[in-house]
Amino acid sequence: MVEVERVRYSDTSEREKMRAMIKARREKEKNTDVENKALECPECGSRNLEQDYERAELVCADCGLVVDADFVDEGPEWRAFDHDQRMKRSRVGAPMTYTIHDKGLSTMIDWRNRDSYGKSISSKNRAQLYRLRKWQRRIRVSNATERNLAFALSELDRMASALGLPRTVRETAAVVYRKAVDKNLIRGRSIEGVAAAALYAACRQCSVPRTLDEIGEVSRVSRKEIGRTYRFISRELSLKLMPTSPIDYVPRFCSGLTLKGEVQSRGVEILRQASEKELTSGRGPTGVAAAAIYIASILCGERRTQREVADVAGVTEVTIRNRYKELAEELDIEIIL
Repeated sequence: MVEVERVRYSDTSEREKMRAMIKARREKEKNTDVENKALECPECGSRNLEQDYERAELVCADCGLVVDADFVDEGPEWRAFDHDQRMKRSRVGAPMTYTIHDKGLSTMIDWRNRDSYGKSISSKNRAQLYRLRKWQRRIRVSNATERNLAFALSELDRMASALGLPRTVRETAAVVYRKAVDKNLIRGRSIEGVAAAALYAACRQCSVPRTLDEIGEVSRVSRKEIGRTYRFISRELSLKLMPTSPIDYVPRFCSGLTLKGEVQSRGVEILRQASEKELTSGRGPTGVAAAAIYIASILCGERRTQREVADVAGVTEVTIRNRYKELAEELDIEIIL
């Protein structure tokens, strides 16, 4: 009799737990639906919403409907005109970042032997400060996973600095690498290879393209390994990356060749016409972009040799010659050499 009552009691408790879980799940789905509706335009259903800080309005960029008005500006109430003023008036620390293994939330003891007032610390307390600094550095990295992250993120930062990549690309690469660590994709692969592949994926996601050869030059692994690792993590993490457009390479190549904005605009126009006629599909984007810039430089009177363009684009002169002949013939462009 006692055993039957215990079984009934356990069944009841499990039933109550199941009901509570179903109720919590329904509330979560309801809150998610409300958040999704708040991010959509009630008129056309678009998610392309822009914030107008001067009028304090949230406006749909597609139909122009004012979705929200009089929202609170969460920025600082003060103004700063240079870095020194910004540092003096700021009352908070650095923002959270994924490029540091602890996301920048731990304490950092400065290497300079000065207190908060800028005064020099006495020699009596310097030994204690040295020990504090040493132990703080040790306890920031407590286990193998954090050691892995610390090494990989420092390697990411080194490669990004060598390639001159912006902050957004570094943050995106750090997020991709952290996802790979969470899914245990690092096992059996080199940290440098996965970090380089994450950086390549981040460049493509942020439309700041770099070729595998460029990343291979600044990394400590081969181009072949970076490509193989990139294909693996993009498949496992379901990274939906579109093929790189030749237009994304034009500003960087024009800057390397010291060409004016007119040449850049003409090159982009040639590439758009080529894309409409499907002349860019099945061809390397760097070669097509280099050929368009070569044609645009001749048409605008700022001629650059095929060798100069090839050195900046990282392709051969034969590739530029073949591509520019195809573009000139299909787009009916007369080039006077």
